Amino acid sequence: MAKIQQINPRTILDSRGNPTIEVDIFLTDGESGTASAPSGASTGKSEAHELRDLDKNHFHGKGVNKAIANIQNEIAPSLIGMNADDQQAIDECLISLDGTQNKSRLGANSILAISLANAIANAKSKKTSLFKLISHNENYSLPVPMLNIINGGKHAKNSTDIQEFMIIPAGFDTFFDALKSGSEIFHHLSKLLSEQKLNTSVGDEGGFAPSLSSNEQALELILQAIELASYQPGQQVFIGIDSAASEIYDNQSFKYNFDNENKILSSENLIQLYKKWVQNYPLISIEDGIEEDSWDDWNKLNSQIGENCQLVGDDLFTTNPNRIERGIREKSANSVLIKPNQIGTLTETLNAIKIAKSVNWGTVISHRSGETESSFIADLAVATNAGQIKSGAPSRGERTAKYNQLIRIEQQLGQKAIFSGTTIFEKFIK
Repeated sequence: MAKIQQINPRTILDSRGNPTIEVDIFLTDGESGTASAPSGASTGKSEAHELRDLDKNHFHGKGVNKAIANIQNEIAPSLIGMNADDQQAIDECLISLDGTQNKSRLGANSILAISLANAIANAKSKKTSLFKLISHNENYSLPVPMLNIINGGKHAKNSTDIQEFMIIPAGFDTFFDALKSGSEIFHHLSKLLSEQKLNTSVGDEGGFAPSLSSNEQALELILQAIELASYQPGQQVFIGIDSAASEIYDNQSFKYNFDNENKILSSENLIQLYKKWVQNYPLISIEDGIEEDSWDDWNKLNSQIGENCQLVGDDLFTTNPNRIERGIREKSANSVLIKPNQIGTLTETLNAIKIAKSVNWGTVISHRSGETESSFIADLAVATNAGQIKSGAPSRGERTAKYNQLIRIEQQLGQKAIFSGTTIFEKFIK
């Protein structure tokens, strides 16, 4: 069995031009793996801690030299000599070394990069694909892409209050055809925006960031783009949103501020708005529809529209098994977003997915707004048969890296490749 021989960390830049950590792991058999840690802008309070230097004279305080020093001085000496094939033991060692609930001492960014780099190196050592190494089975499904084609909220200032408007091309036979439709719709949307003298520059996740008069205008523009691309809304292509409700929630008034529309909504008003959108549009997925600490309101949302729409917890659950289990007990949602950097290791990520799947919840593997060129989450989505992946628009290299890797995997699997398609959403499609 190959063992960890050397660990080399470095600072690289993410897609927003901020520093992040990349790690090389070298094994005794000559193989190696490289992985990096992404970074979020809209982050949940319960996420694992991203360690930054806070030195204003170095990368505006966002440097990662402390995390890199932790790798060199503490983590590497503890991991060198460990069997690369024992991912769980390596991850448990990382968790134990840190010793905190949220990985704040050593930094979840350093811990995650090492955890993922080891998996990549181990796959190479075993001469197998990364998704096959992670999965331990031979039945694979390609996920439905959720393409964020209009960016708002924290991902694009002066755009919509809702942070993401996504198209979900589920009504196709292959992943490639689904992605093709997404690309075509994206370009038709660009043309529509240009014709209406609206901005076609893109936000953090590659989607357009126009200054619109309302959130409903975004829904209408997307419907038009789907139809202009000659696809059928509600049959081939659906819509999803990420409200990022914690970002627009006022902790003093306990209400939601839709600043761009000059509206203030109570939780009940907001739930009624979602009900209206689900009735009027082919909207089948709402992420973070309620802010992260309002568990009772999540339950109300789920009880009122959970049978008609996928309700995805991101800030609510933060890929944390304990919070997911609470959500299951309290019937807070019916789906969970999976972001490895929210929890810190591959083993914990897989456990979170396992818990959600045990009660037939939807699982959505997700990127972050500050991304790298890594395609790890593409392999993760296939390995776990997650059924869904969101990696932004079909635009910008750090976004398309994930989608392109899925094209390669689909080709590699050949006749064994199964596209999850509408089966993932069958209880929501009327």
